[in-house]
Amino acid sequence: MKLTDHQGKAERIKNFPYPRNFSSIATYLLFIFVILVPFALLREFDRLGDGTFLEGYSLWFNIPFSAAITWAFHTLDTVGESSVNPFEGSANDVPITQISRTIEIDMRDMLDETNLPPAIVPKNNIVL
Repeated sequence: MKLTDHQGKAERIKNFPYPRNFSSIATYLLFIFVILVPFALLREFDRLGDGTFLEGYSLWFNIPFSAAITWAFHTLDTVGESSVNPFEGSANDVPITQISRTIEIDMRDMLDETNLPPAIVPKNNIVL
């Protein structure tokens, strides 16, 4: 009885629609952030070189630092997008087939069966 309850819960989680408006709003806000970060750091990098040999040139540090900061946030957004549906069978998803096959082999072994199915092995270093 509990097995079917858990299976039903897992199916409801899998079939629940992902709120795309949340993802869209997060992506739009990220792009606004990417555009505004260089302007926000402009004054700070200009002040960085005051009184040193970098005076007038420290402003150029804004470019690599802004690029690094915005790249990190953009990468987080991209990783989030690729992990939205973890049960669809792509390379970064949960290896549900391998997990199921391992459970099946273990249960059949507990029942002293001799004709066990083969374990799922990775193909091109990807386990589905």
